[in-house]
Amino acid sequence: MEQIIKYHSIDQFNKKYGIETLHPLINIVDISTVPYVSISDAFSFDFYTVFLKDVNMGNLKYGRNYYDYQDGTLVFTAPGQIMEEEPSEIESERMNPKGWGLMFHADLLRGTQLGRNIKNYTFFSYEVNEALHLSDHERKMILECFKNIDYELRRGMDNHTKDLIISNLELFLNYCKRFYERQFITRSHVNSDILSRFEKVLDDYFKSDLPHKQGLPSVKHCANKLNLSVNYLSDMLRRDTGKSALEHIQLQLIEVAKEKMFKKDKTISQIAYELGFEYPQYFSRLFKKRVGMSPNEFRAMS
Repeated sequence: MEQIIKYHSIDQFNKKYGIETLHPLINIVDISTVPYVSISDAFSFDFYTVFLKDVNMGNLKYGRNYYDYQDGTLVFTAPGQIMEEEPSEIESERMNPKGWGLMFHADLLRGTQLGRNIKNYTFFSYEVNEALHLSDHERKMILECFKNIDYELRRGMDNHTKDLIISNLELFLNYCKRFYERQFITRSHVNSDILSRFEKVLDDYFKSDLPHKQGLPSVKHCANKLNLSVNYLSDMLRRDTGKSALEHIQLQLIEVAKEKMFKKDKTISQIAYELGFEYPQYFSRLFKKRVGMSPNEFRAMS
């Protein structure tokens, strides 16, 4: 990666690729109409972006993850994130990329319900190797939303334009939430492996001296070890197990603590420090919340 190309506005992006700016805060782009430009660098946008990658578009870096469908792939980025592409090795695909882009600025959502809820669409913080892979039917539904937004942008502004654009944008995002839930189900065999690896990461952490050096294991530490984003890991675990990544960490911590308490050679405070707690009373509070009794009560009962 030689440099990061930063786009501060949608109009700046449009001018770069010769696209007409119909609205300064939202844009629909037919990738096939954009002149080919080398994409060996990385991109950063000060606005939300969604790219619908068709099969013969240049490859985004998806790692070695399992692919559910090949009819289309959706990649999401939040403002300030970096996305890196590498061109397709096939000449026809490299010179004739196909796909769609949706870009919208946070200012478009100011004062709207969608603006207040945009943080709930956690897939904007997923990594590109956690992209949404669409069936043909799902792809058609997504393109219908794009088509409706594009129609509103081209028909001319009136008192209803913004509301209709926001409505179609929210509909699109809600479809994506549904399709991601479907993907968690269709990738259940992959997710079960992630859960096993997640538990091993925690097991290795507590067996090492990392609790003494770094404190309690964080969701970010575990996600990095699994090459996943924090949001994807938490969303996947919550969908498959009903518990968040933080809850899984706490439950594993409690199990380790119980094992340590069977040995009477260390005080509760010493065990708390060994687990990574800075203050023993925080450990006691968490233990009682999860187990229903204090560490001392549990030790006496055991």
